[in-house]
Amino acid sequence: MNDPDDPTLEQLMARRRFIRTAAAGTVVSALGASWLLSDALTGEARAATRADGRPRLPPGQRALARLKPMGGDAGDPSPGGFRLRVHGAVERPFTLTFQQLLAESNVTLPLDVHCVTGWSVLGASFTGLRLRALLERAGLRREGRYVVFEAAHGYTANVPLSSALAPSVLVAHRLDGRPLSRAHGAPVRAIVPDLYFWKSAKWLTGVRVVTRDEPGYWERRGYHNRADPWREERHA
Repeated sequence: MNDPDDPTLEQLMARRRFIRTAAAGTVVSALGASWLLSDALTGEARAATRADGRPRLPPGQRALARLKPMGGDAGDPSPGGFRLRVHGAVERPFTLTFQQLLAESNVTLPLDVHCVTGWSVLGASFTGLRLRALLERAGLRREGRYVVFEAAHGYTANVPLSSALAPSVLVAHRLDGRPLSRAHGAPVRAIVPDLYFWKSAKWLTGVRVVTRDEPGYWERRGYHNRADPWREERHA
């Protein structure tokens, strides 16, 4: 988990704000500047370490100033149509509407995300509900071992329960102070910052606790089942 009081994080976030302001007023050289600024961010990130001693930037990654939309079959972005099922190996399955999600104890955290294609964004500000709070409300059964994120059009992503319970794992609805755009999974997505970003399912519809591992969409297509960026677990 990232330390919000880490001065390196504050510096990186300040740089990201500067990049956005500069990009808005410098259209002609925006593409070239973005690569130069990316190099600067990458250099700073490689010099930083996390609280657990690992490098801030995993091997093979390049730091970018903002999140890139990575495609996928978009779900319904309407908050009014949103329903999140929490079910499976739990004592008290339930369903949340978007308004009920907002009424829960939401938090805003600066989180690092790492895409398997080689880019990272450091200190992105996500707002949402800790997944651990939802699972505790549902009452985990002792045999539960994994969490499967369910999303639009049958997309799934699997994570070990131990990873899902980390305090940095969110069911998120805002990015950098604004509602998620459709390209980033509106109205709600999962955020699992310590695993490659495909595990952070967009257009979230369900959280299912299972007793046996169930590889998800990309895992069944040759991607690594664990997806640890610091071990470069990109492909099986």
